Amino acid sequence: MRRILTLGAALLFVSVMAFAETYSGALVDARCAQQQKDAVCSPTADTVAFAIQVSGKTLKLDADGNKKAAQALKDSASGADRAKDPNAAASLVMATVQGTLNGEEIKVDSIEVQ
Repeated sequence: MRRILTLGAALLFVSVMAFAETYSGALVDARCAQQQKDAVCSPTADTVAFAIQVSGKTLKLDADGNKKAAQALKDSASGADRAKDPNAAASLVMATVQGTLNGEEIKVDSIEVQ
């Protein structure tokens, strides 16, 4: 019985992961992007709400995705460079997000900042 439950759980996990999609685009500060449609809203170390701009759409990240994005930005080489460069705020941060789209919010499985 235990093997059946373990196998069922594994199959459920794999099937959920099969629905995940990949989104590549500019990682932005979601609050800035919502308020200032035409501004460059590059994220900073203080950003707590992130979004990704894909094909003219701004897709917000879920709460867990915001934490993952903050950590990915901090860990990335571009994050370290951005902290040192005062002109970095005007440059785009590109990212690849894997997750499931729910309306205009992505439930993030993983994120990679380039």
